[in-house]
Amino acid sequence: MTTFDDLLDEAGNFGHYQKRIFAMTCLMSLPFASLYVGIVFQGYTPNHWCRDSTVMDMRQACGWSLADSHRLTVPMVNSSGVLQHSSCEQYDVDWNNTILTCDTQELNLSKVLVTKCKDGWEYQYAGRNSLVTEFNLVCSDAWLVDINQSILNVGLFVSSLVFGYLADSFGRRIGILLSNILNVIAGFGLALTPNYVAILVIRGIFGFGVKGGWMTAYVMLTEIVGVKYRRTVGILFQMFFSVGLLILPLLAYFITDWRWLQAAITVPYIFFLSYYWFIPESPRWLISQKNYSKGLETMDAMAKENKKKISRDFETLTGDEEESSSSVSVFDLFRTPNMRKYTFILMFCWWTSSVVYQGLVLRVGISQGNIYIDFLLAGLVEFPAAFLILFTIERIGRRLPFAAANIIAGVSCFVTAFIPDEMFWFKTVTACLGRLGITMAFEMVMFINSELFPTCVRNVGVSVCSSLCDIGGIVCPFLLYRLAAIWIELPLIIFGVFAFIAGGLILLLPETKGVPLPDTINDVEFPKRRRVLVEETK
Repeated sequence: MTTFDDLLDEAGNFGHYQKRIFAMTCLMSLPFASLYVGIVFQGYTPNHWCRDSTVMDMRQACGWSLADSHRLTVPMVNSSGVLQHSSCEQYDVDWNNTILTCDTQELNLSKVLVTKCKDGWEYQYAGRNSLVTEFNLVCSDAWLVDINQSILNVGLFVSSLVFGYLADSFGRRIGILLSNILNVIAGFGLALTPNYVAILVIRGIFGFGVKGGWMTAYVMLTEIVGVKYRRTVGILFQMFFSVGLLILPLLAYFITDWRWLQAAITVPYIFFLSYYWFIPESPRWLISQKNYSKGLETMDAMAKENKKKISRDFETLTGDEEESSSSVSVFDLFRTPNMRKYTFILMFCWWTSSVVYQGLVLRVGISQGNIYIDFLLAGLVEFPAAFLILFTIERIGRRLPFAAANIIAGVSCFVTAFIPDEMFWFKTVTACLGRLGITMAFEMVMFINSELFPTCVRNVGVSVCSSLCDIGGIVCPFLLYRLAAIWIELPLIIFGVFAFIAGGLILLLPETKGVPLPDTINDVEFPKRRRVLVEETK
């Protein structure tokens, strides 16, 4: 019996055909990055204070400074140990019924009662427009920014469940096409919608579409390359996400309105619609559907482009042999001791990777530095992650680099939280080290997850564990923004705890370097017995 991998050996494991599709699918990671963390710029909250129309008019007429008008309208409050002007309260004075002259700015109102903002807010964001400034999402409505990112992650979570079924049932090309159609409609709809509730709904739909296409493209890519190239191709595919992170601050700097920025993020999906005609269906999927003639036709095209030739003795072609999935259930992940241990540890690792990674990225938006430069610098440190992974996993193994990446991220978060703001560069470098560590952890958890679980439950195991990634993303904005309101460095302490615990738990997992993939649950529960059988068959 001939398997697809036998056929792939003859057609070329990573020839021009695969490189062309690799280059095209990698482009889909670029706008995905802008969707995933675009809220840093689209939902940016600038410095703001209570607006008083009368005082604003006097400021212009009398040439007052901002500090002069603040003295008449905004009380001082203690925020994270620093005395600063309140963002949500104003002096309870009706200046329309009070004599106001150009000398009034010298009044001392510190003993006057305060009240909530009555006339909206002023923003220190001249010439720019974000969701926050357009819809006044500050003070008691600040949580609506949190829920924006959470709704996005709900869309990502549902997409992980639904698009896998669609792509398995109707094909990878159809999955990518449906995704891009939905992305174009939802993306431009998001840029045009005037109502914030509608924006939340459409943002979830946009996340649903983008994640589905990205995930389907990743699966297709790993299906058409040889076994020895899959891990490298998968890591490099994820690295293009980091390239997208570098493009985002440049776009946000030059595009000053969040709606136009949203339109710019959506434009690439018009181009991606053409992929339906330029990327053939996955031959592995065709063969799994018993469409052998079309599968062989696609393989012939692959061989021709790779300047290879498929011999014509492949009369009997079978799909990959796996245990029947009909008897597999989610409960198989928890029934036996080792499977249960691996599942819980990996679920926590997915959760940690998502919460800490998103938290560190979104934190750039609430730091006191230059948001564009800080975001760009933090994005640059992600590039060494892929190369460090490729360098270490075949030399040292999987477990130690995976654990070290989480521990480094945890320690960096702890240290960064207690570095004074005056030591700017030291604080920046330490934070970037944490970003590098959690990026490595995020990129490693996928293939380590697939190496630990046996063939019979590998797909369901990866799906269940990785679902914690999106659930973590739903929770992350609330952890970050609400804890930061108490103390701006408090989220870093929480992230550090998560990452440090994950690093310790990973040390309880077995090393998978050089170990054949397990086929059954017994292989996981009795690894020594399996090693003996493998050695006896050599």
